[in-house]
Amino acid sequence: MNWVSLFSKKLLTFSITAIVCSTAVFAETTVITADRMVDVANGKVVKQAAVIVTDNIITASGRLKDLTVPNEAKRIDLGNATLMPGLMDMHVHLTSDATRHGYKRLEVSLPRAAITGVKHAKATLDAGFTTVRNVGAPGFADVALRDAINAGDVVGPRMFVAGPSLGVTGGHCDSNLLPYEYDNYSEGVADGPWEVRKKVRRNIKYGATVIKFCATGGVLSKGTKVGAQQYTFEEMKALIDEAHLRGLTVATHAHGTNGIKAAIKAGVDSVEHVSLLDDEAIDLAKKNGTYFSMDIYVTEYILGEGEKAGILEESLNKERIVGKTQRENFEKAVKAGVNMVFGSDAGVYPHGDNPKQFARMVKFGMTPIQAIQAATINPARLLKQEATLGSLEKGKLADIVAVPGNPLDDMSLMEKVGFVMKDGQIVKQYAM
Repeated sequence: MNWVSLFSKKLLTFSITAIVCSTAVFAETTVITADRMVDVANGKVVKQAAVIVTDNIITASGRLKDLTVPNEAKRIDLGNATLMPGLMDMHVHLTSDATRHGYKRLEVSLPRAAITGVKHAKATLDAGFTTVRNVGAPGFADVALRDAINAGDVVGPRMFVAGPSLGVTGGHCDSNLLPYEYDNYSEGVADGPWEVRKKVRRNIKYGATVIKFCATGGVLSKGTKVGAQQYTFEEMKALIDEAHLRGLTVATHAHGTNGIKAAIKAGVDSVEHVSLLDDEAIDLAKKNGTYFSMDIYVTEYILGEGEKAGILEESLNKERIVGKTQRENFEKAVKAGVNMVFGSDAGVYPHGDNPKQFARMVKFGMTPIQAIQAATINPARLLKQEATLGSLEKGKLADIVAVPGNPLDDMSLMEKVGFVMKDGQIVKQYAM
């Protein structure tokens, strides 16, 4: 071997060694300890717990005394706190402002909404929600926000985004505030099976990772009846099949019983709001594995603060009718064993107040463990992300939150998140 070949071989060996050493140098291990941890996969509490994180991956979790902690590991002791997976909210509108409803929303430009979304993303993450499903935003503003978060330009949760919500002409997902001469329609309006397929394809083209459509009327839309079905079964089936062909899950806004049942029969993955139910709808949900996302806190904001925020009197009257019924049906669905996920509808009420719903979920039928599972492992399964999200198990992304004390004794503690780690990075750490 001549000296040139020998030099080249040694240079290659040195380069490989340098790469390996460089990787080792930058690998960082952190052990987070607390008095307890919620094991959402098994529905139990682990005492004197620890989670070991290397870079952005959980490498071990359980009782501290049962784990092997590397000597070089950075230690974070949270004391009398409870560790749990990063929370997941399956129904938010980050670009919507809770102080602007009804005609006030006509004042907000698309760029202004997108900029406001930056503030809301930070508030949501600080509240402990490391992952959200944004179910509707005009102009693909939620896509832009997600991409900015992923690029590190702004701080916020991991986002699964729908882009513009799909709906019938004059329905809940249309824009109905202006008179005829303005010829104003929401961009997600589509009528007929082939038109809805086209809208699904358009949303995917511009970055949507979930699809949202409106099966019935709604509380906050002008001129719609809450319980009235809007899309036909044939339209729903075409829309859902098109999304499923592309590997996306589908959420539907549905208050009315007929719309709920039609959407479930058409194969929808989750039903939002679910205010009006009968036994058949519950049985269908159980049979099909459909998830219910029921925003049972938001009624308090609508009826308490809504008029000041611009919510129309028509909408306030609709909420007075459905709010109590929705909570009763939440209890029925929980008792029946329907798959449930946490969905707050933040954007109707202030972002960052998402955790206020936990106490209501327990008040209206859930155990504390079930409420936490609804905001962790269940959403991960709904989104088909359980391999990487939803629990503090080995191999999953290091999304970790902690609250002071024991929320299983007092669910209002979920409103006091003091520690937030997303993807291995600490984004909030207060004394607890």
